[in-house]
Amino acid sequence: MLSSCGYGGGMVDALNANFYGNGTQTLHYLIPFLACYFKVLVFDLAFAPNLNLKKTIYVGHSMSAMIGCIAATKKPELFEHLVQLGGSPRYLNEEGYEGGFTRSELDTIFESIKQNFSGWAHSFAPNAISTNNPAAVAEFERSLLRMIKPEVALSVAKTVFLSDLRWVLPLVRVPNSTIIQPREDPIVPVNVAFCMKSKLGSRSKVTILETQGHFRQLTAYRLLLQVLKDSLSLK
Repeated sequence: MLSSCGYGGGMVDALNANFYGNGTQTLHYLIPFLACYFKVLVFDLAFAPNLNLKKTIYVGHSMSAMIGCIAATKKPELFEHLVQLGGSPRYLNEEGYEGGFTRSELDTIFESIKQNFSGWAHSFAPNAISTNNPAAVAEFERSLLRMIKPEVALSVAKTVFLSDLRWVLPLVRVPNSTIIQPREDPIVPVNVAFCMKSKLGSRSKVTILETQGHFRQLTAYRLLLQVLKDSLSLK
């Protein structure tokens, strides 16, 4: 499924990407801010390669942060700055690496999705949000159910949670990368951010948000906007 919208009229392009249920609808706090400075293209899953893009600032959340890294290895000249929100190249734990999930935990998730996707989404949403914010939980659950068809939810979940894209990181050659990670994230442990920084082939920095949850664009958007403003040197 591909959904995209354009906003703003600045001279530099900003791309916003989302993955696995975190649809473009969950970016409504960020879009007006970014559109004040940039031409903004917001999309789910993928974007057309023939767009006239240059010196883009790519903002990717979760798995889409890694999609931006892959794109940057293919067309590095298109990217000026990668902003990775809660990104992870590997969600599965292994010896010497804490990705956030054991294989048995992922197998339980896969079985729940297979048996009852809507029921799983209902229980997953509050865990992912991780704060007492019923509106954010409801918004994410709606986005999750709207974006992903039940018949493909399992295969998409396996693609995301079983991927290992650590090999991509050293190949990323863009001028700047910013990794923004909440202190307490139920999906991505904070150590992953520093692992990514150590492996990235581009100049990068890590900013830790003293927040909870995987979706700070819904639950801590004011703090996130300030961090984006500082990271992108916006006045």
